Amino acid sequence: MVHSPEHAALAAAVASLMPRAKDELAELVAFRSVADASQFPPAECDAAAEWIAAALRAEGFPEVALLDTPDGTRSVYGHLPGPQGAPTVLLYAHYDVQPPLGEEEWTSPPFELTERNGRWYGRGAADCKGGVLMHLLALRALRAAGGIPVGVKVIAEGSEEQGTGGLERYAEAHPELLTADAIVIGDSGNLRVGQPTVTAMLRGMVVLRVRVDTLEGNLHSGAFGGAAPDALAALIRMLDSLHAEDGSTTVDGLTGDGTWEGTGYPDEEFRTDAKVLDGVGLMGSGSVADRVWARPSVTVLGIDCPPVVGATPSVQASARALVSLRVPPGIPARKAGELLATHLVSRAPWGARVGVEVSGEGEGFRADTTSPAYGSMASALREAYDGTEMAVVGQGGSIPLTSTLAGLYPAAEILLIGLSEPAAQIHAVDESVSPEELERMSVAEALFLRRYAAAPRG
Repeated sequence: MVHSPEHAALAAAVASLMPRAKDELAELVAFRSVADASQFPPAECDAAAEWIAAALRAEGFPEVALLDTPDGTRSVYGHLPGPQGAPTVLLYAHYDVQPPLGEEEWTSPPFELTERNGRWYGRGAADCKGGVLMHLLALRALRAAGGIPVGVKVIAEGSEEQGTGGLERYAEAHPELLTADAIVIGDSGNLRVGQPTVTAMLRGMVVLRVRVDTLEGNLHSGAFGGAAPDALAALIRMLDSLHAEDGSTTVDGLTGDGTWEGTGYPDEEFRTDAKVLDGVGLMGSGSVADRVWARPSVTVLGIDCPPVVGATPSVQASARALVSLRVPPGIPARKAGELLATHLVSRAPWGARVGVEVSGEGEGFRADTTSPAYGSMASALREAYDGTEMAVVGQGGSIPLTSTLAGLYPAAEILLIGLSEPAAQIHAVDESVSPEELERMSVAEALFLRRYAAAPRG
């Protein structure tokens, strides 16, 4: 396609900045910023926050602050006023990351950005420290190509992956802080490399900790097995009740027949993206898009029970599980959590004692894709990706702050873009980002800000 002069200038600026961006992403990835003090020192998160704050100051943001949020973490806030009468755009990303899982399973160290086969590997490279760099690159390119045409607010969250709600509660207590005409959430991604994508729907989520107790202590399985109630067996029965024979999620009182109206997700593409083993079927019914974007899904995230190595012949007195439930927008997370808890308790066999507590929750979100901002984004993505039209998809994951912002600022237009795509393997071993996607998405964001500033508004 024929590119506009503004695209040429912005693309050249971003291209010249990419070596610096790689060095900076390496610095950010090096912070072991898992927002869980039981796994990594809080100082690692603090250092990452300070790095982002320094980067914003270096870009000329006159107002930069580290916000102490109610969950004990810190979010980075910056405000750069725009020209008189220009709209304000809020740019969001988060700097906290998922735990690396078994570090020995990574091909290269998880907190050391490593280039391999044309990709940059490291925890947070795509989710979502790469999103921080995407925003910085877009702003730097605009400054190099004539100036930033909008007012800009930046918010970098410090506990998104933990779902502890610190920034949501802070925003609710300070509703004036994040007001904006448009909000760009840089924490989703493309359907695949080279396919520009906006995410128009997010499922909400609730995470429950479940504990089952049946005995005062473990017992010898030879002497007592067969009559003594096994807490682990009870937990397994309870968890098994959460899926039908075909794998569909079955939680009492929760409907599961939603359908997806946007861009589809062919079965074979999903199998490839999910790396499903040959001969293994998919779970559930309906289209893949229905299942992963428009319907509830439950996942057992972890179970506390004896490992195989070192196990003793014992009947287990207690067992625990961490269970995640994703729900489409329109189903309140708290209500979904209550239904899940009631379901699990009702399925406990042998009178086993069950305790359930909520460890995290976030609401779903559905965007208005007919808004002016979506028109500007579609145009920007099309040009940044050489004429490829923007796909509109859902996302099975949750970004809890999104629904909070939608509630606080109903007039704001909210768009979700980012650097995650199937090859990125976010939340898994060997997470990576495509530098080509980082470059193109940064160009697209810069084009969007330029075009949104010029778009007519009522």
